[in-house]
Amino acid sequence: MSWLNYHHLLYFWTVAREGSVAKACERLLLSQPTISGQIRQLEQALGAKLFKKVGRNLVLTEAGREAYRYADEIFTLGQELQETMQGRPVGRAARLLIGIHDAMPKLVSCKILAPALCQPEPIQIVCHEGSPEHLLARLALHELDAILLDSPASPTVKVRVFNHLLGECGVSFCASPKLAARYRRKFPHSLSGAPFLLPLHDTSLRRSLEHWLEETGIRPNLRGEFADTALLKAFGQEGAGIFVIPTAIETEVCRQYSVKVLGRVDSIRERFYLISVERKLKQPAVAAIAELARAKLFA
Repeated sequence: MSWLNYHHLLYFWTVAREGSVAKACERLLLSQPTISGQIRQLEQALGAKLFKKVGRNLVLTEAGREAYRYADEIFTLGQELQETMQGRPVGRAARLLIGIHDAMPKLVSCKILAPALCQPEPIQIVCHEGSPEHLLARLALHELDAILLDSPASPTVKVRVFNHLLGECGVSFCASPKLAARYRRKFPHSLSGAPFLLPLHDTSLRRSLEHWLEETGIRPNLRGEFADTALLKAFGQEGAGIFVIPTAIETEVCRQYSVKVLGRVDSIRERFYLISVERKLKQPAVAAIAELARAKLFA
């Protein structure tokens, strides 16, 4: 088993923090060839380029950004270990590592996770977005404490996980005030031919909405598809089309984006799950998230 050279990692971390090799040399009291050579050895050990030249500046590559996040955590923990051993109080908040499906509405994620910040002991939330497959793989490696998804984890996944239903709600159709006034009358049949903004196909909401449209025989005019739900709402705010949101966040969306509700459909259900590797949620902050989501947000 090969071991990481932490001196090399320290030099890389310092260069990334200081923004240049020259500034890192001043801080570390080392020569430029020494630092540059040891960063090259680190790149060889990791099998990836960590920096690239942009003009006269060094810029982190994607691999470099990932390495920097690990290095930052490693050296921050090292400093705290030293302070703890020397008897100085650190006051470090416990870290709650949460994975969030990148198609989840940001407001829903925020409202679900908010109770974690109200625990008796201080909590630092670290949120990672990604696809369910990527997040489940990280959960299996215990790099995440739990995951938020808009559908249960597939039974075909090779990871043993448990789906904790946080709650469900119907959906609201929203649009700019002008569009809402135009299509509110005779809803939902007024939606045929109406301009629509939809999330991408890999989302639970898109699948449910398409099924409902098929059943009702409504044929909207698709004007845009979006991976980012916040961008979708921004286009809706500008009057580009009608969009659909979970009714649980209707009030906040209308206030934040200055849009109006033109109708609601309770038969289209949005469900939200917390995925963990444990059958019973033992971590206090995670348990509080689940309990308050069920009791208040989706009551």
